[in-house]
Amino acid sequence: MYLVGEALIGEGAELAHIDLLLGNKEGPVGSAFANAVSQLSVGHTPLLAVVRPNLLTKPATVVIPKVTLKGMEQVNEMFGPVQAAVAKAVADSLEEGVFCDVDIEDIVILASAFVHPDARDYNRIYRYNYGATKLALRRALDKFPDTKTLVYEKDRAAHGIMGFKVQRLWDPPYLQVA
Repeated sequence: MYLVGEALIGEGAELAHIDLLLGNKEGPVGSAFANAVSQLSVGHTPLLAVVRPNLLTKPATVVIPKVTLKGMEQVNEMFGPVQAAVAKAVADSLEEGVFCDVDIEDIVILASAFVHPDARDYNRIYRYNYGATKLALRRALDKFPDTKTLVYEKDRAAHGIMGFKVQRLWDPPYLQVA
């Protein structure tokens, strides 16, 4: 069993985008979790979500940077407000009963987090990542979106970062070459 959630919250360089997998420790998500914390790569060091040093959140959660961390400012943002926000969002979700009948000792969470290289405001980074993590968790557990919502929205929605709505492409060819 595994569930997928996604959320984008905020604006400017501090906006947060969380892609989240939640699943059994014994399944593919558990394997991905173990690989994430044991197979590090330069600039993409995954980190465990901790509420404070020496206090893991439950369910165990790993935060995976989506953008290569190139300097100490980006590292501090990831190991500071992003890590804290993800951990607190998971812990608050636990307290609020979001995990319902799920045994939190049997599952793990992978949270891929985006931090723009120009982000500077730790408060906004924290708040946006907290909100995005809570929303992604809720969406995963609710299995959002349902098919009806997806089909309804797919030709109506504008992408948050792209900034415009793409017209439906009805007839080939989709690209006209002059």
